[in-house]
Amino acid sequence: MTSVRRFGDPGYSALVKDLSGLLESARRAAARTVNTVMTATYWEIGRRIVEHEQGGAKRAAYGKELVRRLARDLTARFGRGFGVDNLELIRAFHLTYPSVQIRQAVSGKSESVIRKSASDQAVGQKSESLIRKSSLGELAGQFPLPWTHYVHLIRRARSAEARHFYEVEALRRGWSVRQLDRQIASQFYERTALSKNKAAMLTKGGVVRPSDTLSADEEVRDPLVLEFLGLKDEYSENELEEALVHHLESFLLELGGEFAFIGRQRRLRIGDEWYRVDLLFFHRRLRCLVVIDLKVGKFTHADAGQMHLYLNYAREHWVQPGENPPVGLILCSAKDDAVARYALEGLPSKVLAREYRLALPDEKRLAAEIEKTRQRLESRHSGKRQPPRPR
Repeated sequence: MTSVRRFGDPGYSALVKDLSGLLESARRAAARTVNTVMTATYWEIGRRIVEHEQGGAKRAAYGKELVRRLARDLTARFGRGFGVDNLELIRAFHLTYPSVQIRQAVSGKSESVIRKSASDQAVGQKSESLIRKSSLGELAGQFPLPWTHYVHLIRRARSAEARHFYEVEALRRGWSVRQLDRQIASQFYERTALSKNKAAMLTKGGVVRPSDTLSADEEVRDPLVLEFLGLKDEYSENELEEALVHHLESFLLELGGEFAFIGRQRRLRIGDEWYRVDLLFFHRRLRCLVVIDLKVGKFTHADAGQMHLYLNYAREHWVQPGENPPVGLILCSAKDDAVARYALEGLPSKVLAREYRLALPDEKRLAAEIEKTRQRLESRHSGKRQPPRPR
């Protein structure tokens, strides 16, 4: 008779741990595979755009118009991810790396390094002709770093020498995009160049901080990857926050018809960073957008700064002609302490600011509603987790 293991024994725990590790590795591998194909695709798109431009009569003017037309038509077919800014970046990617070449280190370890310099032009022309004939899969092998790394290198590296330095170190050290971002921000290349003990600087720079590590879930849900695959990226940080957002949406719509719902978890990109606006409404009486950001925690000055960032973006990209400037609503729901704050800075007059104050819901009322809802949700959640009473 076959013996059945009890679920509580160490053998089962080891099996769960083993399968969890396998799934984590598989998800990372899937994300990296998509990333390499995406990077190669963008390089090829950039090449074709540049070649098409070169066939135009007036390259400078024709190039800008070409990118605008492509942005409109590709967005209509494939959705977000192919706006003017992204296509300009893709074009710059090809111009930054007109030829790619993998070099093998002879030290016993295989080290993939992308090199591009004036002295490589002769070899580069040959390698580029081979790339033209190769499949997308073969081209993907030419780009060992994820697309997000190249975005940072193109936009933020101050020189070709700095960019090459960060490429080599990112490959050699296995830097995540967070670590690469931190090293560029701290001018690691410049500090290493000036240091008398460069070996010590390089060793120190390779140390990984806990905040540098990306989880498998973060790799899979990279907004750039989801955008490339045409998948939606709408999820909240946790169940409590999601429940509060849903309740707040219903609460505002029930206030009387002044609020028109626009969207939830609206994504926006500022520079190299991605942000999410929890709720976006249009106030019919004030004729303005209302940007709402919910934080499960205490109110900080950083929350106010981030909201002003959202409002600046909204003014430039979301406000339609004839509409008033947007207003921000920050809701922070810490334990036993809910706070609501309107961001009204940047309005053209005190009269308009006073009108906003009179038409928008009272901050204390909003804070009280959030606190009441949070307590109810937490009470319901804790009640579900209570063990059954013995009979």
